[in-house]
Amino acid sequence: MWPEAGIASFQCPTKLIFGVGAHEQLADLVREHASKRLLVLLDPALADSAIHRKVTNLLAQSDVATAVFSDIDAHPNDSTVRAAFELSREQRAEGIVALGGDSTIEVAKSVDLLMSSLPLISIPTTAGTGAAVAGDSAITILDPLTVSAMPAHDAAYAGIDAFVHAFESYLSRRATVFSDAMNLHAMTLIAGSIRAFVADRNNESAALDMLCGSSMAAMSFGVTGLGNVNCMATSVSSLFPVPHGLASAVCLPHAAAFNAPASPERYARIAAVLGIDGSGRREAQGGAQAIHGLRALCSDLGIPPRLRDVGVDKDQLDELARRSFASDHSSCNPRLTSEQDFRDLFRSAY
Repeated sequence: MWPEAGIASFQCPTKLIFGVGAHEQLADLVREHASKRLLVLLDPALADSAIHRKVTNLLAQSDVATAVFSDIDAHPNDSTVRAAFELSREQRAEGIVALGGDSTIEVAKSVDLLMSSLPLISIPTTAGTGAAVAGDSAITILDPLTVSAMPAHDAAYAGIDAFVHAFESYLSRRATVFSDAMNLHAMTLIAGSIRAFVADRNNESAALDMLCGSSMAAMSFGVTGLGNVNCMATSVSSLFPVPHGLASAVCLPHAAAFNAPASPERYARIAAVLGIDGSGRREAQGGAQAIHGLRALCSDLGIPPRLRDVGVDKDQLDELARRSFASDHSSCNPRLTSEQDFRDLFRSAY
């Protein structure tokens, strides 16, 4: 049974098209929706990329007029959305295509809402938070070719971030049998492929596993919520220029150790997902085994072990604890966490 039995729900309205070369389905999808004028939201880093050229050629061959908006930074604000919305109105857009990472896709989703829900097709170029399947993104194309240009460190940070989503969603007090199935498979896909993907982003099999695993995790955590790792990482990234995925990776073993006593049987299953043979050992050892596996995974990916190693100031640990406790991100955490607990966690991670 899941942690808090009772009435629950689970849904994901996004249609997924996935596989090597799946981006070639774009022309058929545009024709299916009879869209002849499109707004294309583009990550600026992809302006000269092979995947952008392929998408542009597909749309041109389909006789579709496009207006491209690429003035999108890592933290887009309301003015970014308004500018993209104005271009969409000028274009008289009949559909939206988003090609890029989470920021690009979130802007596209915001514009889509303002345009009263046009057909929206997202083509994510990272395998991280799964923004393309979180919320009401209508169609998402998962193609390993779109993530082949990711730098190794970005692939590691995004991949661990995706694993954390599945990990914390699985441990959530709001987990259900449906989210459990998604999260266990998501962790299996990510843990089994992230090393190979970071080593070679052109490894199509590993890349597809990462894309699918991150999407499964995203489908679930919107229902179950997350826990202390996400809470701590959000606080770190709000005060310091540390990527959220990197902050999550550094905090992961420490928050995992804190939560282990609350879910020993689930930690035993996580240890198995991480490739640790627990046969013949007591379930109570699952926590230690899982934490060992998490530390090994982060180490193999070159993740710095301490917050001090990524530029966090020791004088700000109390403020990080205050912010973490004040947020509601830890409300689904399997173990109740006080402000002092957060203070101890940050000191441990430092």
